[in-house]
Amino acid sequence: MVENKQTVIVTGSSRGIGKAIAYAFAQEGHNIVLNGRKPISEEQVQELSQFDGEVMTCIGDISDPDFAQQLIKDTKKQFGSIDVLVNNAGITRDNLLLRMSEEEFDQTLDINLKGTFYTTKAASRYMLKQKSGSIINLASVVGQIGNAGQANYAASKAGIIGFTKSVARELAPRGITVNAIAPGFVESDMTDVLNDKVKETIMTQIPLSRLGQPEEVAEAAVFLSKQKYITGQVLNIDGGMVMNG
Repeated sequence: MVENKQTVIVTGSSRGIGKAIAYAFAQEGHNIVLNGRKPISEEQVQELSQFDGEVMTCIGDISDPDFAQQLIKDTKKQFGSIDVLVNNAGITRDNLLLRMSEEEFDQTLDINLKGTFYTTKAASRYMLKQKSGSIINLASVVGQIGNAGQANYAASKAGIIGFTKSVARELAPRGITVNAIAPGFVESDMTDVLNDKVKETIMTQIPLSRLGQPEEVAEAAVFLSKQKYITGQVLNIDGGMVMNG
């Protein structure tokens, strides 16, 4: 039996970084709430169920404020507490600025930034009553340095960084920590389709000369969830790509 078993919500947890984060927390013996816009595979549920915690799925779009609130309510009803919220759900709708449609811009901000706002607002109500909790928001190095063709994505991730710091100040008096993780280039479905020339160009920007692994981001999320004296910070997992002074 795991001591101090917690309830962890991971949005966008059906694949990639979100899936790795859910697995890392499950290994710790915590209860896991999986979320995605499409059904979660039974294989993933069984994979996480081998550990000591329970696994719950909640399918829906966090850019819908009603669903975001229901996700939090259902978690509270099932497990009795909400201890860790990982806002990972996100999309890209890449295009050059002059070709970018209003829909591409709005969709990206709705899911990446407003979705984070909706779930954080709903979860913080319970965390404030508990006087405890950890909120971890997935930002990106693109939100710090920008990237051609990703004005919408960069804006959403820069917004998450500002949002994280502001909410951290608001919730700190009740012992709730709020931090962000800014991954660099991480092996995923998106990087798998890049051609060799693009990958070579990417490598020249990374001092450690390799792509990150989803598991390395997951380890950072688990680490931040355990820290009681770290809040309002942005932890870069990027192989040295962005070195802030």
